[in-house]
Amino acid sequence: MAENSALLHTMTRRRLLGAAGTAALTLTKPAWAQTMIDLPLPGGPGARQITTAFPQKGPMILQRTRPPLLETPFEVFDKGVFTPNDQFYVRWHWAVIPTDIDVAKFSLTVRGHVNQTLTLSLNDILKGLPSVEIPAVNQCSGNSRGFFEPRVPGGEWANGAMGNARWTGFRLRDLLDKAGVKPGAVQVRFKGLDEPVVADAPQFMKSLDIDHARDGEVMVAYAMNGEQLPLVNGFPLRLVVPGWYATYWVKMLADIEVLDQPDTNYWTKVAYTIPDTPHASIEPGQTDVKMIPINRMVPRSFVTNIPSGQKVKAAAQTTLRGIAFGGDCGVASVDYSIDRGKSWRQTQLGEEQGKYGFRQFETRFTLPSPGAYTLLTRCTNSNGVAQPETPNWNPAGFMRNVVEPVDVIAA
Repeated sequence: MAENSALLHTMTRRRLLGAAGTAALTLTKPAWAQTMIDLPLPGGPGARQITTAFPQKGPMILQRTRPPLLETPFEVFDKGVFTPNDQFYVRWHWAVIPTDIDVAKFSLTVRGHVNQTLTLSLNDILKGLPSVEIPAVNQCSGNSRGFFEPRVPGGEWANGAMGNARWTGFRLRDLLDKAGVKPGAVQVRFKGLDEPVVADAPQFMKSLDIDHARDGEVMVAYAMNGEQLPLVNGFPLRLVVPGWYATYWVKMLADIEVLDQPDTNYWTKVAYTIPDTPHASIEPGQTDVKMIPINRMVPRSFVTNIPSGQKVKAAAQTTLRGIAFGGDCGVASVDYSIDRGKSWRQTQLGEEQGKYGFRQFETRFTLPSPGAYTLLTRCTNSNGVAQPETPNWNPAGFMRNVVEPVDVIAA
């Protein structure tokens, strides 16, 4: 708690209010980068540009400039369980986003089926609500979409549309209690400051059931990894929904509405829906399938220190290292295979930094003779759910979590 109090003190005096009194955070128009990075996507592209032109961002894989889609270079994930803010991926839905935020004028509104409407300044929030911290993975619903076969439309991400951070802020429940939720409330809807590019397009809004919104884990964050949110990651406030896909983690959060009936807005009822089937999977061309809103994440694991195509020494010990997360719960184990899944052995897990976050694993293996090998890792979460060995498929390209192969050459 002392650490959180110190952070609040620093942000109030030096970062948030200081930004208003000196210079606003500005989103400059990015220039095209010259550096390229190869991508292993089966349907292409085979390479993308690396950009450093976005404010508060280091080298990022540039997928789109407006709205910004920036992917984390995968080698970043080998550096530790927490993804640096300056290389944390970025995904916006609408191109019209504020290019600067005046923190002295910004406010968060709570309205709807409540006893009293609240309009809170950042100063009100920082001083008036208890601070909490939750380590949690933020992962785009379409992370790894570029590996879907047959190919599906949308942002063709590799595996870098995810990140893990320590999120600091306040419980949504505390804010809702302050407004006073009336009996009969069923959902809570959230809207940020981004706007559609045409007048009749639907505002980006997402909703959670009232019990979920009040579970004490859903929070509104004003900091990640001990620093204020970067502008393109949602400054000054964003919703944090641990264990759920990032479509619910509304950025630049400015409006919270308590509803007394189910939300029927486009982004909840139509967009971001998945087949109500095991692994959200159907056959290409299959129709008449019940669809439901995407929700909880599923377990995943990745090798981070050995890229596909790398050569390793035959008949010698090699270190294998990676990250895993359990999705909507913690990691119970990570197993590895050097014989395409015929046999599995357990890795050594690193310290757990919160059940919703990345967890490192490590082991040493020996490839007995020269030749081609495929390394596999498989996460099993604390609910007993393991990664599948065959990929799912759905027309939106959501929720890929198949056991990922890493091809190596022993020589």
